[in-house]
Amino acid sequence: MKTFYKVFLILFIIFIGINVYAIDWRSGFFDDENTKFIFSISSGILGIIVVYILHTWSKLAERK
Repeated sequence: MKTFYKVFLILFIIFIGINVYAIDWRSGFFDDENTKFIFSISSGILGIIVVYILHTWSKLAERK
C-alpha cells in the first residue's frame, strides 16, 4: 500500500475513534445530539472503503 493511502487510512481511523469517544451513550444512539457523530462515523467508514477501492485500482493499473 502506498504511503498516500496509508496516511488517509490512519486519518480515517483516528477520525472514527474520536467520534466514537464523543458519542453520549447514555442519551441513546440516535439522539439529536449524537446524530452528527453518527454521520461523521459513517463518512469515515465510507472513506476507508474508498481508500481500499483506490488501492485496488492502483494495483490493477500496475499489472498492465
